[in-house]
Amino acid sequence: MNPAAPVTARLVDRLVGGMLTVEPVFNLARHQARRMMIRRAESVGVAWRKRVTELRSRDWQADLAAVENGDLLYPEYYRRPFHAYDLGNLCWEAAFEVEVAAYAAHARIWPDAGAGGDARLRKGFLAILKAHRPGPVDAIVDLGCSIGMSTFALQSAYPEARLAGIDLSPHFLAVARHRAHSEGRTVAWRHAAAERTGLPEGSVDLVCAFLLFHELPAQATCQVLREAHRLLRPGGTLAVMDMNPRSDVYTRMPLYVLTLLKSTEPYLDEYFGLDLEAAISGAGFAPPSLTCNTPRHRTLIARRVE
Repeated sequence: MNPAAPVTARLVDRLVGGMLTVEPVFNLARHQARRMMIRRAESVGVAWRKRVTELRSRDWQADLAAVENGDLLYPEYYRRPFHAYDLGNLCWEAAFEVEVAAYAAHARIWPDAGAGGDARLRKGFLAILKAHRPGPVDAIVDLGCSIGMSTFALQSAYPEARLAGIDLSPHFLAVARHRAHSEGRTVAWRHAAAERTGLPEGSVDLVCAFLLFHELPAQATCQVLREAHRLLRPGGTLAVMDMNPRSDVYTRMPLYVLTLLKSTEPYLDEYFGLDLEAAISGAGFAPPSLTCNTPRHRTLIARRVE
């Protein structure tokens, strides 16, 4: 890498950060980012508007009541505008659009990916996980499970395992619950913070965090890692799949696109500045293995030290 590249990157980060402190610029960037995602989804054959309209037409109150913990106190970091939504993940619009947004976001990971990019990303992660953690798995916790896309992928890979999906958004969990029932799946959905799940200590074999940590401030990430360590049995496995800050994709990203990205990801700078491998080891895990599973993602697998 060019020695000037880190300096240039820091200057660009400061420039983007400064621009996003100007409210009209921030709001315009969020609006443009969302429009770009919708256009990208529909360009690869994903019917964004049609799918969202179908979800909106359903009565979700029974599903919401079945999963929502009315006593839960949301962390302050979760109340910020997020992913172009004023209420972040605490709204139906976010829950209805998360699946089509994933298809759009992952459509260009590989030149030929298209609408299948998301499934290819998940399949690649699971292949790495199985290579590092062979053998049966009895119980799995999926942290930040959203509407269950990562949970269902894990269930397909480990059909005999008991699964729990944890998320802070009751709207996401309501959609996940409905999807599970529609597909005949059994998952224990839990409305809780990933850093305070309330699950028993030493109760699971595998804890997964799929595209979670780039959405958290660094302090919360470290708390989640300690919670994962608490949940795992001795010798249990932590599996993390997320953006790779060392990827050239981000250092070469045009300023305009970087601005749009950061307008929807308020903790991206903290994530990029965090030494995640050191944080995993510091939480009580053996040094993690690292695999670059796409041009812009990495998978970290670590064993709980007995």
